[in-house]
Amino acid sequence: VQLVESGGGLVQPGGSLRLSCAASGFIFDDHGMSWVRQAPGKRLEWVSDMTWNGGSVYYGESMKGRFTASRDNAKNVVFLQMNSLKPEDTAVYYCARGRGRGTPGLVGMDYWGEGTLVTVSS
Repeated sequence: VQLVESGGGLVQPGGSLRLSCAASGFIFDDHGMSWVRQAPGKRLEWVSDMTWNGGSVYYGESMKGRFTASRDNAKNVVFLQMNSLKPEDTAVYYCARGRGRGTPGLVGMDYWGEGTLVTVSS
């Protein structure tokens, strides 16, 4: 199992970024996927959960209306579109595999990528 995040970088407040997570080594549409983040010196924070086909997507409260998670099962990729970014969104963003097709927050997560750093600063 391999999960590789990309798309992070430096962006000004109010800007946008699109993160990607390329998955390999397993049957992608047998698993829900999650995004989580960790800001410097802080605990892991849940960002988004998505079921195996993207039919159900859930967001953390501070991400609602700004972040959009999606997936392309034909290409084994999940995305996180982040708009209206704020300095407090600065963090390393990780994608994680759910243990089954359901919501990863309910069924648990078993594999994580190495993360991509997002820095929101002027």
